[in-house]
Amino acid sequence: MKHFLKETDFKAHELPGLFALAQSLKKGRGRHTPPALAGQSWAMIFAKSSTRTRVSFEVGIHELGGNPLFLNKNDIQLGRGETVEDTARVLSRFVHGLIVRTYDHSEVEKLATNGSVPVINALTDFLHPCQIYTDAFTMAERWAQGGDLFASLKGRKIAYLGDCSFNMSNSWILGGALFGMQVVLAGPREFGPGPEIDALLEAEGLAKDYVFTTDPYEAVRDADVVYTDVWASMGQEDEAKERIRVMTPYAVTEKLFAGAKPDALFMHCLPAHAGEEVSQEVLDNPRSIIFDEAENRLHMQKAIMATLAQTVRA
Repeated sequence: MKHFLKETDFKAHELPGLFALAQSLKKGRGRHTPPALAGQSWAMIFAKSSTRTRVSFEVGIHELGGNPLFLNKNDIQLGRGETVEDTARVLSRFVHGLIVRTYDHSEVEKLATNGSVPVINALTDFLHPCQIYTDAFTMAERWAQGGDLFASLKGRKIAYLGDCSFNMSNSWILGGALFGMQVVLAGPREFGPGPEIDALLEAEGLAKDYVFTTDPYEAVRDADVVYTDVWASMGQEDEAKERIRVMTPYAVTEKLFAGAKPDALFMHCLPAHAGEEVSQEVLDNPRSIIFDEAENRLHMQKAIMATLAQTVRA
């Protein structure tokens, strides 16, 4: 049985096939597709609200022939003090997979360790692997010229701006190392990468090749992709005013975006706060591919679920 809790839970040699499956599912949508989850029920435990994550997973499970079961954390006993371990053991008796969107990364790890069904990390405060795989697939669609989608990522540079200590930056550090991409992050020094992501790189046998700088123009120089995220995520609302103050120099404006390659893409995992981390003009730029990126959550997550379901049957 295989879980998807972090980017490296799929190995590099498995990714060309996974990307090809996502592409096939995308092209075949609306026509017959393999019912990889036929007769299965997959539970979605959400401690954080969402638009893209919830809808893409629910629709994806349905399109793969399965039954999605949405469980708000506060609607089940987990929200009333039942342990994560017991929740894993109980739900494993009922469902065929768990999709979890929560705060503490240790929760998805405990669910995977104590349950007997695949667990997918749909976001924690530490990592967001489904988003990173989707982003890489979306880039590859633009860059691959009829060849291996995954191979088109190697050597490309992504510049990430803003909070470089949270899930999206951590996931780009880990994912970029796995994909063979150059990752440069820019933000206030107090929001730089933490020791946890360096420890994970070491544990996974990956080189610490990323660069962190406080200069946003240095980060975007020669970048193939300029990427940002909101400055205050769920659970950080009390810090919003201070975060906006210190991160304003890292907003992706037209001027900053122009410092990247002439054909650079702009990406954002959404929702975006126009006028804060990115200007409306950049969001509307023809090289902004944020809605392709959002759509591809469905196709990549279907590929992930279909692949994990095969490992259970095996």
